[in-house]
Amino acid sequence: MTVTTPPDSPSLPLEADLSATALEAAQVAPGAALASAGAGAKRHVTLVVATLAVLGLMLGLMLWQKVNNMQEQLARQSADALAQSLEARALARQAVALAQETAARAAVMDSRLSEVALQRSQLDELMQSLSRSRDENLVVDIEAALRLAQQQAQLTGSVEPLLAALKSADQRVVRAAQPRLALLQRAIARDIDRVKASAVSDTPTMLVKLDELIRLADELTLANAVGPERQAQTTQNAVSAPAQTWWQLGLLLLQNEARGLVRVGRVEAPEAVLLSPEQSFFVRENFKLKLLNARLGLLSRQIESARADMAVAETTLKKYFDANARKTLAAASLLQQVQVQMRNLQLPRVDDTLAVLTTAAAGH
Repeated sequence: MTVTTPPDSPSLPLEADLSATALEAAQVAPGAALASAGAGAKRHVTLVVATLAVLGLMLGLMLWQKVNNMQEQLARQSADALAQSLEARALARQAVALAQETAARAAVMDSRLSEVALQRSQLDELMQSLSRSRDENLVVDIEAALRLAQQQAQLTGSVEPLLAALKSADQRVVRAAQPRLALLQRAIARDIDRVKASAVSDTPTMLVKLDELIRLADELTLANAVGPERQAQTTQNAVSAPAQTWWQLGLLLLQNEARGLVRVGRVEAPEAVLLSPEQSFFVRENFKLKLLNARLGLLSRQIESARADMAVAETTLKKYFDANARKTLAAASLLQQVQVQMRNLQLPRVDDTLAVLTTAAAGH
């Protein structure tokens, strides 16, 4: 430690100075110790302050660096947010443009969809019209085929044409697969069962019997027949009797000859007895004509007309011909057989199917 002398101190000799210095040093020694202790404390304080300053500086530097980093981060985030905002704006503009374009396309699609819906409705109406037209054509064709088959059945006296037409109609209805034709299919099935179950008389056999009646017409004995004709008939009846001995047969012929001389009988129809030969011819021809008309009516399937002619022929046979003659009995038997067969000669009709066809054709 350097001690300076104040400038205003007087000059002393060297010894005095030394002694004074020593004395001063002795006096100053406790103060110096105190001063050095204070200096140490000051240095300690200074060191602490310096340390604190350094720490504060370092902390400040760290805080400044952190703030700087935060500023940089905020700047980057702000830049990113700005970029994102710009991008979002661009995307928003694109979205708006896309929405406008989508709305325009949706409007166009709506218009096209409405056009397609209109075209589809028109197409559906056209298809329904075609379907109805096809069904109507099918109904008309089936009805025409059934009526033609019914006429053929009446002409031929056979149910085969009618049965074939019904089966063909059933197959066509099944192929059509239309629910509105289900009622027609059931009606066809019922008519098929009825036609199969119907009993139809044998027309050729009736024609043969009518031909036999027409042939017998010329051989029938009239109710007013006398002389050789009745005698011949009586003789023929006697010959055709059961086997007898020669004398019984001769006696029977003698009795017949005797009965031919005088005839007693009950007159049921006076006009039959009073017939002249010319009238007898016309009666026989009229009888044959009625049989021919019945035969023609049977061929033309005019059953009612044939029945009426057969009834007139039966009345003529009973009224103007000998009821006890063998050929008359045979003719009466043939007439009865033909009339019985004519009662069954009624071809089945397909009225159920025709009624359903009429209803379907009317569109109900």
